Amino acid sequence: MPVRQPIVTVMGHVDHGKTTILDSIRGSYVAAGESGGITQGIGATEVPIERVARLCADIRGGMQFTIPGLLFIDTPGHHAFVSMRARGSALSDIAVVVIDIREGVMPQTVESIKLLRRFRTPFVIAANKIDLIEGWRSGSFESFISLLQKQREEAIERLDSALYKIVGDLSSLGFSSERYDRIKDFTRNVAIVPLSAKTKDGIPDLLLVLTGLAQRYLEQRLDSEDGPAQGTIIEVKDEKGFGTTADTIIYSGTLRVGDRVAIGVKNGVKTTRIRGIFKARPLGETKDPKERFAPFQSVSAAAGIKLLLQDTEDINAGAPIYVYRDDPSEVAEKIRRESEVGVSFDETGVLIRTDAIGSLEALLLEARDREIRIERGETGPVTRRDIIERSSKTDPLDRAILAFNVPVLPEAAEELTNADVKVISGDVIYSILDNFTKWRDQKKEELMNRKRKEMVFPAKLLILPNHVFRLSKPAIVGVRVLAGQITQGTGLIRADGREAGKLRSIRAGEQPKTVAVAGEEVAIAIEGPTVGRQISEGDILYSDMPEEDARKITPEELTFDEAQILDEIRNIKRKSDPFWGN
Repeated sequence: MPVRQPIVTVMGHVDHGKTTILDSIRGSYVAAGESGGITQGIGATEVPIERVARLCADIRGGMQFTIPGLLFIDTPGHHAFVSMRARGSALSDIAVVVIDIREGVMPQTVESIKLLRRFRTPFVIAANKIDLIEGWRSGSFESFISLLQKQREEAIERLDSALYKIVGDLSSLGFSSERYDRIKDFTRNVAIVPLSAKTKDGIPDLLLVLTGLAQRYLEQRLDSEDGPAQGTIIEVKDEKGFGTTADTIIYSGTLRVGDRVAIGVKNGVKTTRIRGIFKARPLGETKDPKERFAPFQSVSAAAGIKLLLQDTEDINAGAPIYVYRDDPSEVAEKIRRESEVGVSFDETGVLIRTDAIGSLEALLLEARDREIRIERGETGPVTRRDIIERSSKTDPLDRAILAFNVPVLPEAAEELTNADVKVISGDVIYSILDNFTKWRDQKKEELMNRKRKEMVFPAKLLILPNHVFRLSKPAIVGVRVLAGQITQGTGLIRADGREAGKLRSIRAGEQPKTVAVAGEEVAIAIEGPTVGRQISEGDILYSDMPEEDARKITPEELTFDEAQILDEIRNIKRKSDPFWGN
């Protein structure tokens, strides 16, 4: 059975050279003036095997090529990866994670690698910008192996030092890695390919490693199925000269103009027809933007194409597209299953909005790992209805929306100005979750501070011996706060349950205080009692908690010591009321 070209996603941290690597491959081919080779499609770049063979001639040895080429996903990093799924898993067959060799592993690098692990996608590290290593002698489209022989020892040491840092960072993420030419077992080690997208050195090595790994380990996955096409829509947009188009990756079968297709939409599945199939012309012939794309009557997997459809309404990025012959019900059921999010929601929690089903699922899974409760998740922009619905939530911590790679609609932004709702948006999943966790912790502290001002919490204090400053009206004594915290206005009781007055003020030396916490020794003025009658030196006093406050306070809102003091207060109160606090 013939094999298709593997689908390769390029990922990595911003400014580490993802696009430049693809540009170096495309641009060098166009500069050579050859025709019909590398084809840049919107969302994809096809590198034919003839091009790979030519670039790798000096290092391929006796290696025979059996794949027709490489199909690079040419959309921004991890956005493409999490947005696209094939049969419920990652669309990519293999990935390239680009790392600036000087900066090492960065936040988006970590995100990319975690996503690859979750989807069980093999990957290669492209250690970019070796031309910036001090003392490094660059070539032009030279293989790394050949270039290495021309370097001074100190430059090689600097290279190795930078690579060992990357190896260590990958190890902390759970991966064993090594420079590709030192690896004997590629199933146990992640290959690191040093290169420079700027000088194009090491690009042949990267292409050879990707081709070799695909042929050796992805053979069954690359079987080219002869039948109706299956694919994933990357993006729906207006294209000058075409109208509304759907940039699509076909990963199985053959697609023809006129085919009837079923496509996943927000509320189910819709059917339509293929009006046109287009692939970009060779870059060397790009003159008029309207002439960038050539029409095709049919394409076979794997291919990156631009589709004209009879109906594009409600189609989202990441939507599956299947050709059907007579009855669409069978493929419609497949699409429904593929479009289902493989993670359950919680009864209460926050709302998430993402650009596609794949990213929705990825964000849900990462949120679950961090024990973040998600009540609902949908694709598409943040709407006014979302803001209104969130603002009605009883728990203030549920009044949040996590928005991955989607906009806030104008009417939603207007509603947001008067709503107690937090929208946390961005294009990095882990940054969104980090920012949410930070907001949640701040919100919890704010709510707790407000609650402690409005309610009486458990507290215990000792009247210090030899620290009576006034006997009465008000009594002023020195105390040590044994547990909890005391505030102005708090009522006090003795260990036998009798009232011990009301805390009127707190002072530490000459400074007035509104609150004193466990471990502090302060002077307090107590309205009501007389020292020597109702209270005495050495007495233990407790906060006089209203029964309703004792019922409302949850265990999570108390420290360990406060929880113990609450039990002591309950025991004191239940001497006169057996059901107090139930």
